[in-house]
Amino acid sequence: MIHAFRLIGRDATLRLMILAMLLQGGFAASIGIYQSLIAVTIFGLSDNAYALILLASLLVSVTASIGVGILTDQRPSRRVLALCAGASMCAGALLVLVGQSATAFVLAHVLLLPVTGTLFGQLFAVARLVTSDLPRADRDGIMAIIRATFAFPFVVLLTIWGLLFEAGLPLLWVYGWTAVSGAVLMALIALRWPRDAVAPWTEVKSGLGFRASLSEMLHGPVLLRVGLIGAIHSGSALAGVIVGLLLNAVPGRGPGDVGAFFAIFVVIEIFVTLSIGALRRRFRRLHIIAAGVFIYAFGMVLLPFYADSFVLWLLCLPFGVGGAMIYALAIGYLQDQLGTRAGAGASLLALQQIAAQGLSALVFALGAALGGYGVAAIMGAVVMVAAMLAILSLDKGAATEI
Repeated sequence: MIHAFRLIGRDATLRLMILAMLLQGGFAASIGIYQSLIAVTIFGLSDNAYALILLASLLVSVTASIGVGILTDQRPSRRVLALCAGASMCAGALLVLVGQSATAFVLAHVLLLPVTGTLFGQLFAVARLVTSDLPRADRDGIMAIIRATFAFPFVVLLTIWGLLFEAGLPLLWVYGWTAVSGAVLMALIALRWPRDAVAPWTEVKSGLGFRASLSEMLHGPVLLRVGLIGAIHSGSALAGVIVGLLLNAVPGRGPGDVGAFFAIFVVIEIFVTLSIGALRRRFRRLHIIAAGVFIYAFGMVLLPFYADSFVLWLLCLPFGVGGAMIYALAIGYLQDQLGTRAGAGASLLALQQIAAQGLSALVFALGAALGGYGVAAIMGAVVMVAAMLAILSLDKGAATEI
């Protein structure tokens, strides 16, 4: 992993991707973790209404991400589209902060903030372009570090948010921080993101039109694997929604405990992620991902039974260890489905997201209706494991480096 850090340190573009990913992680840590609590406890939205917002947000996010992936696969436009993502982050946060109403919340989370997610795929796409000539193990190591960078703000910000909320700070202040982050992100992109005409990488353009590019991504074997990887990620998407709601329902627990839980398991996740490069040289990529899925699902199953006891804090281990093994390598697995085409690979990340978010919204709504948030957690674990077993079956005869 030290070698991967050295490779990043020598490359200005990779260093930029790290800085941008820090801000993207700050956005997810500030909004993603607390938005369910804000929707239900501040703006009075029902569980079903919030599930619909998640679904609508997902459709906008994925449509935008697929569009960005196809556009960047056809013509040089990465810098402008990255600026649009930063502007959406800033504008969406300001809308909720200024409007302070259910209407403002819905508009921001359905129309503006989902566009911010397009930057996530772009950052990994650029990193893939810059590292295209490196051995696959080195490339996986660099991708793992970038993914760990995304997780790092969860440790710092969630600890800070937990302390501030316990001291009485209103939950809506997360939108103030996000607005500032969006402004900083826009400045960073405007000043340091290479202009497409002189970008320090070589990108293979598909030469395909929009419909042909979409058909390529929807090809059966590719789409099946994208959907299954999305089903695996649906567990983490579901956890981001139900952990806050589960803990908030326990007497004596509140936003501070939510922040502490996520901060602790993300610390574990970061340390494990930074060891993925060494693991990757000894084990197959899919076997590492599978181990992560089983460990994470184990934590999901136990969560509703121990949310009110000290065992809750021990569950940070399976969430952190399992999550690291999934997130660090699943992105590379998806990108390899379309070879070196980074734009198309970023679109596959978007398709994976629609599967993950769509399934998590469905499981959340169904589980909450059948028996509450605990049932939803158990259902999410089952979905993750079933999807992983399907992938192992599909790729059991593949090359050993997969």
